[in-house]
Amino acid sequence: MNRWYRLTLVTLVLAGTVGCDQATKQLAISGLRGAPGQSFLGGLFRLTYAENPGAFLSLFGGLPRIAQFWLLTAGVGVLLFGMLAYLMASGRPGRLHFVALALCVGGGLSNWFDRLTNDGRVVDFMILGVGPVRTGVFNVADIAIMLGIGLFLLGSPAPRRPASAGTGPRRRAAR
Repeated sequence: MNRWYRLTLVTLVLAGTVGCDQATKQLAISGLRGAPGQSFLGGLFRLTYAENPGAFLSLFGGLPRIAQFWLLTAGVGVLLFGMLAYLMASGRPGRLHFVALALCVGGGLSNWFDRLTNDGRVVDFMILGVGPVRTGVFNVADIAIMLGIGLFLLGSPAPRRPASAGTGPRRRAAR
């Protein structure tokens, strides 16, 4: 991929991901904050407002605020901008891996923006599940990150299994 194509593609993916995530978070803030949760499709899909000080499934949410800042704001920011620099500078990833990484960066940037503007917290508002089996509360950025990870794995070659002694073509013994 040439440089302009990469720039255009990453701009579109980032703008779409961050734009959709931030728009849905604003809807959640205005419609769900302080209101009771809503349930749809027999409880399969729920909307409820939450602010997460941690990472995935509130990981690191119990750390002191200064540690959360250095790990989840400063550290994640450096990682995201490093990934973005890699996307723009490297010609190595194919289109699928490029889009996958761009989705991860877009979702990460949108959640990172939340941390910068919402006192270190990320707005979450969706839950999926059946009966007692439920996801944690998540947002559109989290969907983009998971989709990016899935696409990255889908586009990765399957690991080759080493040939064992009893398999493969047989060689004739020299006489």
